[in-house]
Amino acid sequence: MGDRPAPVDGRWIVLKFGGTSVSSLERWETIRSVIEQRRREGLRPLLVCSALSQISNQLEELLAEAEAGTEPSPKLETLRETHALLAIEMGVDAISALRPLFDELARTLLGITLTREVTPRLRARVLAQGELLSTRLGAEWLRSRGVGAVWQDARDLLQARPERRTGPGHERQYLSATCDYDPDPALCRRLDRLQADVVVTQGFIARAPDGDETVLLGRGGSDTSAAYLAARLSAARLEIWTDVPGLFTANPSRISEARLLRRLDYAEAGELAARGAKVLHPRCLRPVREHGIPLHVRCTCWPELDGTVIERRSPRVHPGILGVVARKGLILVSMDLEGTWQRVGVIAEIASCFQRLGLSIDMLASSQTHVTVALDPEANPLSEPLLEALLRELEEVCSPRLERPAAAVSLVGTSIADVLHELGPLLENLEHENVNLLSHAANDLSLTIVVDQEASDRLVQRLHDKIFGGLPADGDLGPTWAQLRTETAGQAGGA
Repeated sequence: MGDRPAPVDGRWIVLKFGGTSVSSLERWETIRSVIEQRRREGLRPLLVCSALSQISNQLEELLAEAEAGTEPSPKLETLRETHALLAIEMGVDAISALRPLFDELARTLLGITLTREVTPRLRARVLAQGELLSTRLGAEWLRSRGVGAVWQDARDLLQARPERRTGPGHERQYLSATCDYDPDPALCRRLDRLQADVVVTQGFIARAPDGDETVLLGRGGSDTSAAYLAARLSAARLEIWTDVPGLFTANPSRISEARLLRRLDYAEAGELAARGAKVLHPRCLRPVREHGIPLHVRCTCWPELDGTVIERRSPRVHPGILGVVARKGLILVSMDLEGTWQRVGVIAEIASCFQRLGLSIDMLASSQTHVTVALDPEANPLSEPLLEALLRELEEVCSPRLERPAAAVSLVGTSIADVLHELGPLLENLEHENVNLLSHAANDLSLTIVVDQEASDRLVQRLHDKIFGGLPADGDLGPTWAQLRTETAGQAGGA
């Protein structure tokens, strides 16, 4: 890194890179370039990395096979080979860096094949290996390129809050934990003493409250890890680097005319994430919002693009729609209340059935004789045994049935109530669709329509065309995904 310029004010910047962003030498070259640039800006980089692309899924498959009593050797060797090939591409010694981690993984899986049981603690321990492996490789490569990189175990940086959970939902304390994120001057001083060009650590994992076990922050929780660390270090900003250059008005992989959203308020970005935008994990916004830390979403494929900046903003003068997003795979629970009409506390009784089983209700619509609830599988462990247990619980209160699959299509924006009168032409698109539930968010940031899953893609396309078709780019509404791809391809060709 040349003369390694010293930070001007010593402030930290947290750089989070996702799975596709750490899975090739080309992407690691981008990571090194970003580290160098941030140091030239006088900032101290903390690098938070996910597992290599698809590794978490492969670890889940290994767990399933081990639980069934199958020897994990073939798939474990595939896992080794994936990391060994990347190590060869990067020119680093993978054997010394990764052998202890693979040995531990093999021992854990062998134990599972003997007991035929995967406890939440064991699942957390196995799934954590993906991030430990990727960061060991990354730190070794950075050092081989002259970068003063120091590897740190995230379990020494983040500790989960104690949670009182019992019953079927207790596993969430190991697989979807939360951490404190108040500023921690002692942690800053400890990392300062490392005198590193960059500190490399893992996303997704933390230490259990008792200090001995590994816990996870939920799938996609690397964003949340980075936000926790940014808040604890009072960072100048958090940068989340992924495979798309920011948040868009729709999913750009499905709608080429989706528009880049250049600037958003924390609440707007949080609503987009919660309603289906996959670029950010919904939980990552609160820590940075509470501490006023700007969050930048950037793209490792196109590092020259500014992407999306998320920060505290003044309320928009004009209400309107910012995006059309969808979540698929929802399970609807429909409940007939004919026999309990006007009975005091019946909704509370229904809610307690979900609570006892550790299930989080995503949306609820009710009438005097009927209640419909939507469950999101990304927020709940919706196994068949658990759903059967739910129906048995609910049968004590009402007549329940499952309806699936469904999708939630959301119009996300600001002051939605103020534009309801303009939505008539948009809602004409629902004329031939089966609408299961309609919900206006209490924060007035979204209107959600739950439809049959096969209808969601065409409904999003139609709504997006009506809202954003032909709108000119302005300060906050950027170019389309198709335009960005054309422009960057042209720049690459010109280079």
